[in-house]
Amino acid sequence: MARELEEVQGIIFKRKKYKEADALCKVFSKERGIFTLDIRGAYRPKSKLGPATLNYSFGNYVINTSGKGISSLRTYKNIKQFDQIFNDLVKQAYASYLLDLVDHAFIEYQSLGPTYDLIFTALQRINENIDPEVIKQMVELKVLQVYGVKPQLKACIICGKEQGIFDYSLEKGGIVCNEHFHLVPERMHLNPKVVALLRTLALVRIERLGAININEKLKFQTKKVINRIYSAYLDLNLKSKKFLDELTFN
Repeated sequence: MARELEEVQGIIFKRKKYKEADALCKVFSKERGIFTLDIRGAYRPKSKLGPATLNYSFGNYVINTSGKGISSLRTYKNIKQFDQIFNDLVKQAYASYLLDLVDHAFIEYQSLGPTYDLIFTALQRINENIDPEVIKQMVELKVLQVYGVKPQLKACIICGKEQGIFDYSLEKGGIVCNEHFHLVPERMHLNPKVVALLRTLALVRIERLGAININEKLKFQTKKVINRIYSAYLDLNLKSKKFLDELTFN
């Protein structure tokens, strides 16, 4: 396939030095999915491309691409940066994990669909100092369907009831209302508040999320449940997740 110039809207991540003065980075883009970009001379002192392609920079990039393999950067427009993320190690760890989580769910140049807006908004919220743990848990629950897993968190998997007290069953893949607890002995026996928060995080659109204040103990419990869901349904072992867990251990 012939290479063509194309303008994409995207976010830079996973940048690393390549050859003597070049850089390779991943681009999380609206139009072309996730792909690798070659930035010629990025590490030269007078490079104009280098500062525009630091990690967590975003904007419009004009690339030379064939739609497969490594594309190259020609120029850029309207570049900004998630500066709060770039300058904070903890925020970086959260952002890196979320991008890595999605990176493993798609092949290169595959359309991201609504996942692009989900991740872009998540990074915006983290950059605005919204609780990154809550953002992370929202994304984790919403991204499951990209991996082909979609736990039923809206309604009881037995009767379809949407309001009341619920528990979660890993084996059934969804929530069970208290009227049918006796039919699902393998349920997780969670505190109803934990299930309520899980449902909120999974079902509320991230664009609607404003300032939030969630009890640390409750947040830790939902984190453990989400980890169990991922362990049960997916075989992921992301270094970015391990680093984030070590960094935020309490």
